[in-house]
Order: sequence, then C-alpha cells, then structure tokens
Amino acid sequence: TSLFIDPDEAAIHVSADLGADAVELHTGEFANTDGAARTEQLTRLADAAALARSCGLAAHAGHGLTYENVAPVAAITELEELNIGHSIISRAVFVGLERAVREMAHILRRERPS
Repeated sequence: TSLFIDPDEAAIHVSADLGADAVELHTGEFANTDGAARTEQLTRLADAAALARSCGLAAHAGHGLTYENVAPVAAITELEELNIGHSIISRAVFVGLERAVREMAHILRRERPS
C-alpha cells in the first residue's frame, strides 16, 4: 500500500503507523515555486524522503515534475521512484513516445548514476 502525502513529518509517521509499504511525496509545491522557495521545498522533500526510509517506508515522489524541474528531485537518493508519466506523455504528443522516454531517462541517469 502506498499513500500520496505531503512531505510532512506528521503525515509520514501516520503512514508508518497505518502499516503502509510506501509513501508518494507530493512535489506540487516544489514544482510551482522558484528561487529560495524552491530550494526550501527541495530540502523539505529530501528530509521527508530520509524520514520515510528511516521509518521503513519506500519513498516515492511525484506531481508536477517535468523535464525542466525533475533533476534536483531525481538527485534525492532516498527516493526509489518518481512519477512523471504526465510530462512524458505530453512530450510524446510532439516527439513520439520513444524519444520522450529516452530524453527523460537521460535526465534521470545524469542525476543518479549507477
């Protein structure tokens, strides 16, 4: 079971107490900010992902992630999964699915080398 939650300490603890297997951290606030506010949101996401992992939860993230903003979120090592399908499909309308997936995979690999 995975719960879609705000990257907030209380929500993570409640998710663990409920017996969830994973949480998906809402990245909408990160996606809709810039400058110092974006940096604050990125820190909030990183801290929440670390807390989720320490509570035994798998940490995922998504909502509003695009080709332009996904890189710093992808660099958060505690995140196991990013949900970015909407952006990929939207891009695929113009360049085709294969290229859209290849371009996103390139960004993710650059931020998270094996």
